[in-house]
Order: sequence, then structure tokens, then C-alpha cells
Amino acid sequence: MGLCPSRCRSDLTVLENPPEPPSSVSDETMTVSLFDFLSFGGTELVMTIGERLSIISDDGNVLMVRSATTSREMYIPTNYTAKVTQRWLFTGISRLKAEELLMQPQNHIGGFLIRDSETNTDCFSLSVRWRVSVLYSHCVKHYLISQLQNGRVYVTPKRSFSSLKHLVEHYSESADGLCCRLNEPCFIQGLDVPRENRLVVSTAHRKPANNWKDISRSMILKRTITGSDNSMVSEGLREAMSSYLQLTEGNNHSWYT
Repeated sequence: MGLCPSRCRSDLTVLENPPEPPSSVSDETMTVSLFDFLSFGGTELVMTIGERLSIISDDGNVLMVRSATTSREMYIPTNYTAKVTQRWLFTGISRLKAEELLMQPQNHIGGFLIRDSETNTDCFSLSVRWRVSVLYSHCVKHYLISQLQNGRVYVTPKRSFSSLKHLVEHYSESADGLCCRLNEPCFIQGLDVPRENRLVVSTAHRKPANNWKDISRSMILKRTITGSDNSMVSEGLREAMSSYLQLTEGNNHSWYT
């Protein structure tokens, strides 16, 4: 990959990233359709946009492919497909085609992909779906990903990453200036993604959801001896519940409903 001299800066914050893990299923290169294809009679949909295709033969300009969903085979132009790696890095698509892919109904807010930039040679673009609307231009945001001479990449001049993968991981945990946090990569029809390879929100600082039917009155009213933040409910809510229960003492009200 080349450089993007017009966007390079020297005053970037360098984030330390862990070593790249061994290759996984997500590292596999896939071929994805960029159009809907009808049968020769024009009466049946053989392949759909955003569908994973199996390559049977390749003569450079034309591919013979098999649909992952219908198992039908047909010849299509090579430039009617895109190569996908890491589940989100699309090679061979335009800005408009990225918007069309992300606007497929299976994608939601935070759906994203990374592609080659059309306006800045040797740079990337991050395309993110952030609204639900029929107007593509108002639904998908595009961010230029520039590259430093040392190979690090960045969206904002204040933060750089050792690879696109680390950039994706960072913005999957926090929007950090983007229109929204990155959620799932752009949907690919016919691809079964193992659960461990899906992007998920970090739950390190979240409390588990409470099953209120299993919570007794004593658990609501008690305070932790150490004063730690491990109580079932917040201080304000606990006080409100305590006041209510005291007012209804003797009324034989049950906690369970």
C-alpha cells in the first residue's frame, strides 16, 4: 500500500496495539456480487447484490460463479464482483456501490465497510450506515483513512493505529468522533459467521441485567458493607423503593407480580 502525502501529519497520538493474532476465518478472501442477476428468461432471481459467490472458473474478465443461496451457476463480468477480506475490507467498489450495499435491509445503524478511496489515491475510506432513510446520501457517512510513512493509519489527525484491523476494533468500542460506533460489518448473503468472529460491544463495565422476579425485598433494601458499587439497584432507586415499601407495610402486598 502506498502513502497519502497530502494528509500525513507528524503530530499524531500513537496508540499501542497488541500483536496481530493468528489468522482466522475472517481472514479468508471472498467474492461478493455487486448486482442482482436474473435468469436468461428474466423471470427468476439467480443471484443478489451482496451475496457470496463461489468461483468455478476465472479467465480474467469473466467469472463462472455459483450462488451460495440458490446453487445456480452463471457467467458474470469480473468487475461486477468485489473481493472481501476481514469481513469488512471491500476491494473493487465505488462510493455509490458501498452505499447500495449498506442500504440493504439486513444492515442496521453502525453497519460498515472499508474500501479504496476514489478521491485520494492509495488511501482508504470508511463507509458507515448511520440512519434509516430512502436517501442514500443521508444514510451513509464516509471517512477518509489516511496513512503515515511508517504504515500507521488514521481517521482523525489525533489518533493513529498500526493496522486497519486495530482501527476497526477501536471504533467498534467507541464512536470517538464518528457518527456512531461501528457495529456489524456489511451483511454478506450466504455467509455464516461464527459467533466468536462477530464484533460485539465490550461488556467489561456493564452490570448484568436483573431478573426482577428473582429479586427479594431484602436484596433491594440492603446496602453493601464495603460501600462498593455492587448493589442490585442504584442508591436513588433503592431509597424510592424503600419509602414505598415502608408506606405499604401491613397491606400484604407481594413483591412478585
